[in-house]
Amino acid sequence: MIYSLRGKVQELSPTSVVIEIGGIGYFVGISLQTSKEMVLAMESYLFIQQIIREDAHLLFGFHTVQEKQIFNHLISVSGVGPSSAIIMLSSLSLEEIALAIQSGNSAQLQKVKGIGVKTAQRIIVDLRDKVMNVELDNLGAGALETNKVKDEALTALEVLGIPKRTSEKIADRILKSTADITIEQLVKQILKGL
Repeated sequence: MIYSLRGKVQELSPTSVVIEIGGIGYFVGISLQTSKEMVLAMESYLFIQQIIREDAHLLFGFHTVQEKQIFNHLISVSGVGPSSAIIMLSSLSLEEIALAIQSGNSAQLQKVKGIGVKTAQRIIVDLRDKVMNVELDNLGAGALETNKVKDEALTALEVLGIPKRTSEKIADRILKSTADITIEQLVKQILKGL
């Protein structure tokens, strides 16, 4: 089993990299997050997840152990393959994925191409406890609390007939500048911003 690779980046695209080690080029599938951390013709280090099938031997690479852990959790869910997991890691940050799972926000997961309602709900049910154990640098109780405040405020505004898309953009802008806010205050500020 290949655990990691360190070598020169021979080819680089947003979704794959070829790392040359001792004259051998290893083709590795990567997320956009990992791709951003790599530079063509420079030495790079990746944590590797090897997947062996009857028809293929696949390598997936990650810039951090946390990204690899989330990938492995995602592919353990029925209906989520390696490609879907990589698309999810490319579309959402690790913190966004973990927060969506912990708070039961299936709408956030459904924003990812190829993830439908049932798959999003299955991810939440299967991974809620597992994701709690993944150490994420920027993820704390405060971030989870902010996410709950946002969700409840958006739900309240939907009841008032305001589309979620419209209010979500304003909510994100408000929460960036004022993280410590109540649901009522957020609803009032969103209404002012409309």
